[in-house]
Amino acid sequence: MTDSRDEPLVLGIETSCDETGVGIVRGTTLLADAVASSVDEHARFGGVVPEVASRAHLEAMIPTIQRALKDAGVSARDLDGIAVTAGPGLAGALLVGVSAAKAYAYALGKPLYGVNHLASHICVDQLEHGPLPEPTMALLVSGGHSSLLLSSDITSDVRPLGATIDDAAGEAFDKIARVLNLGFPGGPVIDRYAKEGDPTAIAFPRGLTGPRDPAYDFSFSGLKTSVARWIEAKRAAGEEVPVRDVSASFQEAVVDVLTRKAVRACKDEGVDHLMIGGGVAANSRLRALAAERCEAAGIRLRVPRPKLCTDNGAMVAALGAEMVARNRTPSDWDLSADSSLPVTDPHVPGHSHDHDHDHVHEVSKENLYS
Repeated sequence: MTDSRDEPLVLGIETSCDETGVGIVRGTTLLADAVASSVDEHARFGGVVPEVASRAHLEAMIPTIQRALKDAGVSARDLDGIAVTAGPGLAGALLVGVSAAKAYAYALGKPLYGVNHLASHICVDQLEHGPLPEPTMALLVSGGHSSLLLSSDITSDVRPLGATIDDAAGEAFDKIARVLNLGFPGGPVIDRYAKEGDPTAIAFPRGLTGPRDPAYDFSFSGLKTSVARWIEAKRAAGEEVPVRDVSASFQEAVVDVLTRKAVRACKDEGVDHLMIGGGVAANSRLRALAAERCEAAGIRLRVPRPKLCTDNGAMVAALGAEMVARNRTPSDWDLSADSSLPVTDPHVPGHSHDHDHDHVHEVSKENLYS
């Protein structure tokens, strides 16, 4: 049996949106998952304000890293690498994380890994259910993304099968919550109201489910407009809006499409399991309907616990540890944030590492960590 101390110890930094996440993993074991959220600072604007998020990351970064190291019971010197989300995400927010990761990697003389936010959402499941099957079919649903991805190697090969052509699922939840005056973020509050509503009360449309529509792409803009118009019509007629039924019927329309397309992709590609990740994967109805449909189709379902579905540093550390374990080339010091980093790039490899890291190790020996 392998000594767990031989497995890579990696710190991961996630700042793609409004969560400052710092995670530490050893191999596929989670040691620390520290998160500082700025969601309350954005609530009064009804959405994430990039400049507010960037400043919040700046303030939270060092305390959150220190908290993670303390929670994990490890020293920064013990790390085998530093991983950071290089994209996709909000450019300013990403830059804070990338800059911090570079500073720590440079000071410690450790390799730096700029990784992909979406690939990290897939890899986090290793912390809960063990090594990912190869290939892995993943449905990623969040405020910024709704994607169906097939990965034969999470460190080097992620193939997009389908994606949202307009609003992402999480975005639609936020917008409908705003129309219903339920506040921000919309996902958790709609999930809560939907539990007391009737999902069949209102027949909202299922986007891109016609015979000639793209099999794996998603569209929630039409649904969002339809729900908003239905609510407006009720209000114009002076009638009370049945918030619980609207929430349940809207939520059902979203998760019906998501699970239907994901199961179809598994069947078409001959993959006997499905992984669901991203913030919307915390939705109780999505989890329940996916479990029901996967069981009926003979597909094994893997969904991380809700805390690991939302943005966090643990997922970045998980992918970083996999990069170290598979000897992937670290990133260069000129690593930059890429707000539209394609999912086909699970990480941003560098070109001239051995020399750079020898040099860094020399300058760091007498540094603040010596």
